Parts: sequence; C-alpha cells; structure tokens
Amino acid sequence: MAQQPILSLPEFHNVSTGTLLVKEALNFWGGARVQPKDTKNAEPVYEPATGRVLCDMIPCGEAEIDEAIKSAHSAYLKWSKLSGLERARIMLEAARIIRERRDDIARLEVINNGKSITEAEVDIDVAWQCIEYYAGIAPTLAGQHIQLPGGSFAYTRREPLGVCVGIGAWNYPFQIAAWKSAPAFACGNAMVFKPSPMTPLTAVILAEIYKEAGVPDGLFNVVQGGAETGTLLCHHPMVAKVSFTGSVPTGKKVMEMSAKGVKQVTLELGGKSPLIIFKDCELENAIKGALMANFLTQGEVCCNGTRVFVQREIMKPFVEEVVKRTKAIAIGDPLLEGTRMGALISKPHMEKVLGFISQAQQQGAKVLCGGEPYVPSDPKLKGGYYVSPCVLDNCRDDMTCVKEEIFGPVMSILPFDTEEEVLQRANNTTFGLASGVFTRDIARAHRVAENLQAGTCFINNYNVSPVEVPFGGYKMSGFGRENGVVTIEYYSQLKTVVVEMGDVEKRKRVVQSVTDHEASGLDMSPLN
Repeated sequence: MAQQPILSLPEFHNVSTGTLLVKEALNFWGGARVQPKDTKNAEPVYEPATGRVLCDMIPCGEAEIDEAIKSAHSAYLKWSKLSGLERARIMLEAARIIRERRDDIARLEVINNGKSITEAEVDIDVAWQCIEYYAGIAPTLAGQHIQLPGGSFAYTRREPLGVCVGIGAWNYPFQIAAWKSAPAFACGNAMVFKPSPMTPLTAVILAEIYKEAGVPDGLFNVVQGGAETGTLLCHHPMVAKVSFTGSVPTGKKVMEMSAKGVKQVTLELGGKSPLIIFKDCELENAIKGALMANFLTQGEVCCNGTRVFVQREIMKPFVEEVVKRTKAIAIGDPLLEGTRMGALISKPHMEKVLGFISQAQQQGAKVLCGGEPYVPSDPKLKGGYYVSPCVLDNCRDDMTCVKEEIFGPVMSILPFDTEEEVLQRANNTTFGLASGVFTRDIARAHRVAENLQAGTCFINNYNVSPVEVPFGGYKMSGFGRENGVVTIEYYSQLKTVVVEMGDVEKRKRVVQSVTDHEASGLDMSPLN
C-alpha cells in the first residue's frame, strides 16, 4: 500500500499551536519515508512556542546514510540524462504544488521553528520562487564554442557534479532546503539533505512534493541526525559536494572533512553585520530598516545588521523612536496573524541569548528595553521560549555583544562621527556576510558599499534577498554563493573537449610554426 504524504494526513491540516504530535518517519529516500533502523539514540524535538515535545529525532547511522546516498546516485544517473527543459517541467510542477499548499506548509514551519506565521508564509513563497527561478535557468545551461587554427575547434560542456549533500539550519528549514536543492536539480544533480536536528519536519514535506511532481525516486532524500550523521555524509566517497548553512565552528569542520575527499564545498556561515545610518538619511526608513535588520525571526538570522552605527547628530531621535517601536512588537502565539515575534528555537538557545544580554550589562551596556524572558498570557504558551526584543545603548566596539553573533532579538547601537571612522569600525570583524547603509547621498551610498567588506550591502533597506540575487559571505562568513545565476557554477563542473579536424602531424607543424613566429617577433602571415 502506497504511503500517504504527510500533508494529506488530517492531523497536519490547519494545525494549531500545542496540538501536533508527529509519529511518522521523517527519513526519506528511494521515494518514500523510511523507518529508522535503530531508535536507541532518539532525541526529543520541542515545539518552540509551547516547550512541549513535537516528535523524536532519530539519527541515521552509517548503513542508512549509505542507502540514502546510493539511492541518490541511482536517481542522478536518470535525472542527469534529461534535457534542461524536461527537468524544468518537473521543477515547475513542484513549485506549483508548494504554491498551492503554502498555507499548510507555513503553519507546519511555525510549529517546527517558532517564527511568526506572517514570516513563515513569506519563507514558503521564497521557496517556490527559488525552484521556479532555477527551472527557468535549467534549459539555458550551455557551453562555449572556441575556434582553433586549421578548422579545428574546442567546446565546453557544463556537467553536473553527481550526488550533492545539503546541510540545513533551523532558522529557515523549508526555504534552505529549496535554496540548496533547486540549483542542484537545475544542473542535473541529486541531493541528500540533512535538516537541523531541531527542525526535522518540513524538509520531508519538500521531499514528498518533489516526488509528486515527478522527480526520479531518490533525487531528493532526507536523512535526520546531528553531528555524527553530518560527518558520515561529508566522508562518504560517493558525495561530490557539500553545501552547509550554519555556524563558523561547524563550517570549519565540514570544510576539513570534505577536504579529505577533495569535495567541493559551499559555506554560508555566521555574521555580525554592520548597519550604518548617516544623519542625512530618511529617518523613518532608517528606523524601519533597523527593526527589520534585528528582529525578523526573533533575531535568528545570520545576515542581521546587529551592529547599528548611528551618526551622532541623529542619535537621540533615532534611539527614542526605535525603543518606542521595539516595545510595541507583539510577542505571543506565532500562529496568530497579529503576532510579530514568536519563540526562540530552544530553551538552551534562549538561555544563551539572555546570557549575552547579562554580560553586556556587566561590560557597561545599558538595556533600553526588553532583554527578559517573556511569558505570554495564554496558558498553553507558558513553557515556550520567548524573549522580549532588546535594544542596547552605551555600547563599545570591544564588548562581547558587539563582537560575537548572538542570534537573538538584540540590537546594539553605537554612535559615530565620520564616514572614514565608521567604515574602519564596521570592517573590524572576522565576519563579512552582510552590511547596510542609509543615506540620501547617492555617491556616499555607493562609496560606502564599495568599501564595506561583506558579501551583500543593502542601500536604504535591509534583509531583502530576492532569489535572483546571489547571497554569501566574505572572510569567516563563508564562500560560494546561493541564489542568482552564479550559483550554477557551484553545482556544476566544466569539461573542455578539443576536436582535431586535420592530421595530427600537420597540426604539430602548424603549432611549431606559430611558436617560431612568436619567438622571432615577426608578424604571422596566414597559415595554409
């Protein structure tokens, strides 16, 4: 009897906070959900909004990883032989299904992750847009023709890599799975995806949607697990590439392990991004931008502009208005439309964020608002992981809260005087994921963007990442890119084919003649 997809089961329709208990298997390969072989290492997964157990995460062992990768390789052999247009049709169908079921997927993402429903809906929209975008690119993939002397020629072929591994993060579970799989599929690859052990649910839904759309069984496989499972994936000899989103320390380990097999790697790591607000800015836009740069997804966004540099002349009105609006952010049940901030991902992470705030105060920072555990009035939310959004003043560049990634709803505000000064301070970090500038001076905006050492610079906006635009870091924020046309280069390889149209010995004489002319410095006459 065929499995029912998770989204077709009645308990997964129109879910509400604190009601879902997932019993289904969350591994997926060979076109079906797969029961784990060994449950002894099961770990509870908690619903962030309530603190109750949502499901068990049962990590895959070596034999299961081998099965998933071999399943992916078998699918790759079929998928890579399809034309780009054939692949595109299937990808467009997957995008259509996601668009059609967006509301149910978004609600499960909220249960899985804790972010507000309004943000989760955008995430699901971005996911189908990404798949649609790369479906459009798939038929355009082509090589180059190079004319050589004597009628001979060469051409290049853009070919897939094979089995790619995607390792996702817990802040954008469904969206990251789409960001990694869509360009991989456009190029003809297969993918084995490992979601974060804290958000195991929605990647399986994407796998079932791809199957329904018509991809070969095994093209998108999901394996659950933590560090040990990730290690098995990075070391497996049939894996050609690893794309990782997560912390810098884990990214270094992924790079080291992948290097032993000389695998290609894309790393999208952490950040401590600067947001520079000049006195000539449109203040209302700058305030909105600072809020977007710090409090989306409870501040759990790698590219957030958490170091907010404000020119001294406008410091007072900026701070007053930011604090006023931060206090007004509605915290609570993330599935309610009026909620603007949901729950942090876990209790340990909540305690870590609160520890950063406490340390900032000890080092001399002043808490202007928030920074405390928040207990919603709804009784079912009392065990959730909520923190009131925090604004820190009286910050210095050498404080821990200014130097290290907090990954929570904490904004650090720092005054500056001159453009030269603020650029030096903004770049004085090991990170380089994103940056932003607010100013009416168009020359200054482009000048600052040029000099900021970051993979992305937002001008008069922040945290806007269309799928058409490449995203990735400088320095210890990683390398490689996701989104945009350029990402095709990170999921494909180039083969050069040289075609001789004449006699090999004659070709040898022609080449020698050209070399002799070049060596003598004489003009070359046409060669017969």
